[in-house]
Amino acid sequence: QVQLVESGGGLVQAGGSLRLSCAASERSFSTRTMGWFRQAPEKEREFVARISWKGINTYYADSVKGRVTISRDIARNTVNLQMDSLKPEDTAVYYCAACTPGIATTRCIRPADFDSWGQGTQVTVSS
Repeated sequence: QVQLVESGGGLVQAGGSLRLSCAASERSFSTRTMGWFRQAPEKEREFVARISWKGINTYYADSVKGRVTISRDIARNTVNLQMDSLKPEDTAVYYCAACTPGIATTRCIRPADFDSWGQGTQVTVSS
């Protein structure tokens, strides 16, 4: 499994921006489809965005489309999540995850499709 460490969370006012970053421990990360999920209190973990291993294909949940951009830096072994126009309903713990090898990029969308997870970073958006 790939070890992942998220950073960049914090407290921001509605309408503000945050940039989350996820650092991977191994070079093998560069061949994995990567995703971001979030989990609010008493809610299930939900998909936010994913990016293919070459960074060409991206996909977003409807709830964040147009406000969030996922990207990856292969040389630095990181995947990032730029979040703009944040809303109070974006408040959650955000997790970075690596899709299980062998699963096609377009099928990496459920938490069960991902085999490596970071510890999460808290994002709080005040109204």
